[in-house]
Formats: sequence, C-alpha cells, structure tokens
Amino acid sequence: MGFKMGIVGLPNVGKSTLFNALTKTAAAQAANFPFCTIEPNVGEVGVPDPRLDRLAEVAGSKQIIPTRMTFVDIAGLVKGASKGEGLGNQFLANIREVDAIAHVLRCFEDEDVTHVEGRIDPIADAQTIETELMLSDMESIERRLQNLSRKIRGGDKEAVQQDRLLRAALAVLEEGKPARVVDVDAEDRKAWNMLQLLTTKPVLYVCNVEESAAATGNEFSERVAKMAADEGNAHVVISAAIEEEISQLDPDEAQMFLEEMGLEEAGLDRLIRAGYELLHLETYFTVGPKEARAWTIKKGTLAPQAAGVIHGDFERGFIRAETIAYDDFVALGGEQGAKEAGKMRVEGKGYEVKDGDVLHFLFNA
Repeated sequence: MGFKMGIVGLPNVGKSTLFNALTKTAAAQAANFPFCTIEPNVGEVGVPDPRLDRLAEVAGSKQIIPTRMTFVDIAGLVKGASKGEGLGNQFLANIREVDAIAHVLRCFEDEDVTHVEGRIDPIADAQTIETELMLSDMESIERRLQNLSRKIRGGDKEAVQQDRLLRAALAVLEEGKPARVVDVDAEDRKAWNMLQLLTTKPVLYVCNVEESAAATGNEFSERVAKMAADEGNAHVVISAAIEEEISQLDPDEAQMFLEEMGLEEAGLDRLIRAGYELLHLETYFTVGPKEARAWTIKKGTLAPQAAGVIHGDFERGFIRAETIAYDDFVALGGEQGAKEAGKMRVEGKGYEVKDGDVLHFLFNA
C-alpha cells in the first residue's frame, strides 16, 4: 500500500536539497537556477519508528523492515503554471498523482541564492502555488462539466453525481478557496476522491530556514505557522542544508551533529511523521525470528483489509487475526509471554486494527 507525498514549491526554495536528504542520494540535481528538476524524482524512505527496533530485539528477529513512504520531487512551479508557464502543465499533472502535498517555503535570506520573484515572502509564495492549483482545478472542472452534459441527458446516475460534486467544488474555488473545504457526505466520498482535484489534497507547509534557526524557527516560519493554523493545515521547520549534511553521516556522527546544533531529532523524521499524520496513517507489525516488519494502513482499517496489505490472498481467505498490543508484547517478553498472560486476543473480520498492534493472520489459501 503505497503513499506518495509530492514536494512542491517555487524554484530555488530548497526542494531538491530536501529531496536529496530525504532519500540520502544526489539523484535530484540541486542547482541555483529555475527548473533544475525537469522530471519528477521519486524516492522511497523508511518511516522512523523506534518501536520496530524494540520488537525485533525482543523477538530476536534477524531482519528489520520498516514501512515506507514515497516522496516525489516535482519541479518548481511559477506564476502562470496553470496556463503552461514554466512547463507548468507537466508538473501539475505530476501533482495529481500524489496523496498529499508538501509546500516547501523559503524562510531564509541568502543573497547568493536568487528568488524567482526577487523577494523573500513565504506567505506570498504559498499563495502563488495555491492560486495556480486552484486555477488548474477550475479549468479542469469547466472542461469536465461540458463533457458530462450528454451523459446527464441520457440519465447516467454517475454523471449526475459527478456534475453535482464538480459544481460544489467550482463554487468554492470561485470564492478563492481550495476544494478541500467542501463538506462531502460519506456516500459521495469515493466519487469525490475519483475527481482527483489538486486542491483537495492535504497540505503540509515545510519551512526551510537557515542553519542557526533550525531549532527555534525564525520570523518567517512564525508567519507560516500562523497561516497553517488559520487554515487548519500543518507545518514543520527544517533546515534543508543541515538535513543534507546529516544524510551523509553515519548514525553516531549524525546524533553528535544534532546535539551540537541543539536538535533532539532530525527534521526529516519530523517531516515524515507529520506526513504520516497528515494522511491519517498508522502502523501495525508482524514479528518473528526471520523478520520484524512494519505495515502502513489508514486509520480505521478493518483486519481483513489490513491483511490484504501483505497479500491479497490474506484478505480474500481471512479467518481471524491473533493480536497483541505493542506494550504487552514488549513487557511480557514476546509472543509466548503474551499468550501465557492472556494478552493475545483473537479478532474477527469486524476488528478495527489499532496503531502498534502486533498481528498474525490466519487465512484459507
């Protein structure tokens, strides 16, 4: 079950530097000129979770396999992208394929790094990007509404539903608001998601600050924090330059470096965790002598669908799930201790998997 977060922003805000640090590669060319990223770079990163290491230690697992999140570095947007400026159409199409958007905002001053607009204003930068996404959505909606008219005359129920939802989205967009503010009923949720509107995707603002402000933030990031709170969105403060340095160090050196900078953890860990929370994701574990492994699911996922993340046969032939809470597994020394203490539960098809559950699925092949 893959989850993708698109990294977007104006040119020269530190997107590719951040991507390099995320994936610990130099795959994305970081350069001081617009459009240095022509094709979207894709990288998978392990989601940091100290619980997995602890489970492996308790169970004596030979291998540790974290769950993963995919990041897509999308080339810099500029004003007019919705009309094709700066190769905008190609990049907007790439955004359509991700589950959430990380807006990287320049919150640092540096005369050696040019700004495409000639000024440092992260709020205006965020608005520029949001405006281009809204304009793109409006154009897409108007085109689709025209195409639906014939189907509606023919009595196509799905077309009628799509028309109603598209018009609801268009109404808020014309008010200068993103489509994500539309209140969608549960029965319309699937059809709404199928519309793939750019401004329905959840947003995480990433404040890229100078090294000295990595631990505390600065006046620019404080303004972004207020904007995010007003919108009901999230934000994180990161120094992409620091994160790129850390990515080249071994774990012990990286920890020493963080302590010297007054940081408790890498900013990338916070970013990944924030993305996880933004997408309403959680983790369950499978643990044995061969491997301890983390699996990603949406909050509220039932046991058969959680099993299906491992393999479709597990979901189709689901019988039951043997379940141990993480705290019980660790405190009681593993599966056998949990069994003997009566802390292993047998759950059926209606069980909603909890974050941190250690699961063993039984199924008919």
